[in-house]
Amino acid sequence: MGVNYVLLVSRQGKVRLAKWFTTLAPKEKSKIVKDVTQLVLARRARLCNFLEYRDTKLVYRRYASLFFIAGVDTTDNELITLEIIHRYVEILDQYFGNVCELDLIFNFQKAYFVLDELLLAGEMQEPSKKAVLRVMGQQDIIEENENAERGWGDVNIESVARSLQLYAQEARQSFGV
Repeated sequence: MGVNYVLLVSRQGKVRLAKWFTTLAPKEKSKIVKDVTQLVLARRARLCNFLEYRDTKLVYRRYASLFFIAGVDTTDNELITLEIIHRYVEILDQYFGNVCELDLIFNFQKAYFVLDELLLAGEMQEPSKKAVLRVMGQQDIIEENENAERGWGDVNIESVARSLQLYAQEARQSFGV
């Protein structure tokens, strides 16, 4: 199973996460992101979640307002890749408690940490959701301890992000968006 890259793209075409498991020039990465985003966003909901792009296969799935896209080798199994994407979303869901796009914007480093625990060099590293969540919990404890040592102990980024998210939801409701 060789995942070449993972992209999280909003419906508006904004890249929320990009993880590369192959070495490419920055221009090539930008071209791939642009092309893949256009290809996936242009597809109707009822179409197949697999498509060919250059020498790779794109496997994607939409969750709420985000498209989770994996570029894999043409010989790889698409259904296993869909399962990896789903596993990633489930872990994010459990970690953030019903994950949304704002969680990934304000806590992008956590989304990368989860992906790094799940995949290593494009290969499935840890299939156990519990193991990944346990490591993430340990990482959070270490981060809290380091923040407390620096005097940042009373600043909780997650609660600030949640507050901003609630404020944005209230604003959308009051303006009828």
